[in-house]
Amino acid sequence: MITYHIDRPLTPAVFIDLLVRSTLGERRPIADAEAIAGMLAHADLTVTAWDGERLVGVARSVTDFTYCCYLSDLAVDATYQRQGIGVELIAHTQAQLGPRCNIILLAAPAAADYYGHVGFEHHPRCWILPRGKALRMTNKGE
Repeated sequence: MITYHIDRPLTPAVFIDLLVRSTLGERRPIADAEAIAGMLAHADLTVTAWDGERLVGVARSVTDFTYCCYLSDLAVDATYQRQGIGVELIAHTQAQLGPRCNIILLAAPAAADYYGHVGFEHHPRCWILPRGKALRMTNKGE
């Protein structure tokens, strides 16, 4: 039986193990334990799914709980996928947020179709400034 927990502490090793088992590890700094520890320490909301003592899913978010919630990581162990765990993780996340708070995310390429299927609306105007890339100053005084 899968149980869900809000803000249950995770060690970097347990989190990394799940990221690898979910394939999200391909896009996360799993070789950098300090970065992973920081990701866990500074998340505002972490919802986890457990099969006994085995972590099988996580939804890790940065949020103000009022206006926006960036769902940074949604990971489910590949052997547990297609059982509704991801939807439950999102639902438990949403339940912790205020009534006007929107959940925002960037979909992994393999999951791009998943989010529309479960009720998310596509937004075509997302912008990313990669770390290390300099801002271009404009003449407009911006």
